[in-house]
Amino acid sequence: MFFITVATMLAGAVPVATPAAPPVIAIPAAITPKQRTLIRAEVLLDRAHFSPGVIDGSDGANLRQAVSAYQAAHGLTIDGKVSDALITAMATTDTVNSVQNYTITDADVAGPFVAKLPTDLAELAKLDSPAYSGPVEQLAERFHMDEVLLKALNPEADFGKPGTVLVVTAVAVEKLSSEVARIEVDKGKQAVRAFGADGTLLASYPATVGSAERPAPTGTWAVRAVAPAPNYTFDPKRLTFGKPGLGKLTIKPGPNNPVGSTWIALTKDTYGIHGTPDPRLIGKRASHGCVRLTNWDAHQLGASVKAGAKVEFMGTETRG
Repeated sequence: MFFITVATMLAGAVPVATPAAPPVIAIPAAITPKQRTLIRAEVLLDRAHFSPGVIDGSDGANLRQAVSAYQAAHGLTIDGKVSDALITAMATTDTVNSVQNYTITDADVAGPFVAKLPTDLAELAKLDSPAYSGPVEQLAERFHMDEVLLKALNPEADFGKPGTVLVVTAVAVEKLSSEVARIEVDKGKQAVRAFGADGTLLASYPATVGSAERPAPTGTWAVRAVAPAPNYTFDPKRLTFGKPGLGKLTIKPGPNNPVGSTWIALTKDTYGIHGTPDPRLIGKRASHGCVRLTNWDAHQLGASVKAGAKVEFMGTETRG
């Protein structure tokens, strides 16, 4: 929306379109000034494709890593700290509000949902889909948010009622600006970086990479295929984890599938880059050797990479 200044009209000059100020979104008083600053920083980083992982209004390791990556890429002093100067630097090219209103639709509450997801693989395989637990989980993931923050921003909301107006984060578009030609998996920093053909850093994501029991591979591999909405096959003849005696199982596609909503298969057999049913644990809990991202980061990367792109593993795992 644009408006024309009265002074310009009175002067009889050619009207100059001036961008209207972004709408003011009401945020509950319980959200502290520090939380508001951190949310702003997380959203700006998310939109710049320096993912902080789950947006939660907290100053955690994934946020500090995202800040450091942004600072390094933009020639700023690298300290990993959110500051007014950092936000000013990011906001120079991004003046959009960090939050927006969203109205719950009929589709948002239609399901199907699985209120209590089984943890046992055999029970999980019986489901038609390892779906979201309900509208809260679904909406939190759509807007890259922690469920606790979503509820805190909307303390009186009925998340099961179409027409309810929510305050949510205004996060990044799904696809990167150009195709990914090379991916770095940094086992020491627990991070994934995506580069264009000209070497430009396109995105940086927090990740969970391997474990002491089943470390991620080393060396250079490649993307073999990308599977949106993958099923998950547990085959004890090919894998080294799981309960003894557990037979071959196939878990149907769904956001709470063990590999989440996207599977990027590598030329290293049984290994891939994929999503996760619990984005809060990215960078915190060990994986079974693969590279785990939030569902939205895995989706964004998967939508921007094709078979043949190089995948380089570097560093040494620091989490057991």
